[in-house]
Formats: sequence, C-alpha cells, structure tokens
Amino acid sequence: MYQFSYAEILEEAPAIARERERVAFDRALDLLRLADRPDAEQTDRATAAGFLQSLWGVLIDDLQSEENGLPPDLRADLVSIGLWSMHEANAVIATPQRDLSALITVNTAIRDGLR
Repeated sequence: MYQFSYAEILEEAPAIARERERVAFDRALDLLRLADRPDAEQTDRATAAGFLQSLWGVLIDDLQSEENGLPPDLRADLVSIGLWSMHEANAVIATPQRDLSALITVNTAIRDGLR
C-alpha cells in the first residue's frame, strides 16, 4: 500500500484542479462547436451557453476568493474574461444567428493555458 504525506497530496492538488478545469472547458467547447453548426437547434445554443455560464460562474467565485493563489492581476484579468464570456453567452441565447467563433477562440485559449 502506498503512503503519501499530506504535503505530497497538497502539491498535487493544483495539478488535479487544473485538469478538472481543462476537462470542463473541453466540454464547454464541444457544446459550443455543436451549437455553432448550421443545423444546430436553439436548444443546442441554450445548452452550450448555459454550460459556459455555469462554468464561468464557478471559476469567478474561486477567482474572487482570498484563498485563490493566483496573482491578483491575473485573477482580475480572468474574471474580466469570464464576465465577457457570460455576457456573450447571454447574447447567443437572445440572438439565434449570433456567431460563436469569438467565444470558442477565447475559451480555447483559456483552456490551453491550463496545460
């Protein structure tokens, strides 16, 4: 049986959290790409937008926490990106013809930064 020290587990925790965030962004991006297809239904767009809003809601809560270890400037920038993404997601629901490429591009860059 393996024995790990508490310090070893704590060292791995950020990597595990980043991996979970990356997987969540992968899911959001998959939904956005499906919703951006010409044959997509409005429900596809609403599902993608809702998932992205929920994801950013959780991330923004964490970014605003005093316990978040990221530098304050980076946290502020990420909160701004998250708020923009949430605003754009609202527009996607309100305007069925709205292009999703900006949302996909920005959130892909955020996902890629988690590696």
